[in-house]
Amino acid sequence: MPKTLGELAGIMKDIDFAMLSTHSDGGTIAGRPMSNNRDVDYDGDSWYFACEDTRVVRELRADPKVGLGFHGKSGMLGMKPVFIHIEGDVHIIQDKARFEEHWTSDLDRWFKDGIDTPGLVLINVRGTRLHYWDGEEQGELVLTGATPDTVATATS
Repeated sequence: MPKTLGELAGIMKDIDFAMLSTHSDGGTIAGRPMSNNRDVDYDGDSWYFACEDTRVVRELRADPKVGLGFHGKSGMLGMKPVFIHIEGDVHIIQDKARFEEHWTSDLDRWFKDGIDTPGLVLINVRGTRLHYWDGEEQGELVLTGATPDTVATATS
C-alpha cells in the first residue's frame, strides 16, 4: 500500500538534516547539509535559513530547481532504513514576519542577531515530487500544492 503524505511527514519529523542539492556555477551538482530545526509539518514545503551572500543562495537565485535528500532510522539491529528525496522549486524570502513563523532559538547559534541578522534569507523549497524508500517498500508522490489532505497523488 503506498504511503500517504501524512505518513511520510511523520517520518520526516524525526530527521533534522537534509542534503540540499543545487546546480553550481560550473554546471555540476553541489550539495550541503541544511537543518530544518525540527520545523517539519511537511505539507510540500521545507524551510531553511541562510545568509544572502552565501554560495548556496547565489546558486538558488541562478537556478531554483533543487533536490532534498533525507535519511532516517537505520541500524544493524533490524531497523529498516528510510530514504526520502524531494524535487522542488525554491523561493527566497526576505520578510521578517515570515522569518518569525519559522524561527527557533536553536538558530541563534548560527545567526547571532536572530531575525535581524543582516542579509538573512529564508529558503522555501516547494516540493513538486517526492520519492521514498522505506525498507523494501518504495513509492512516489506528485505534490500538487493543494491542501495538505489532497496535496499528493501516488504513482508506482
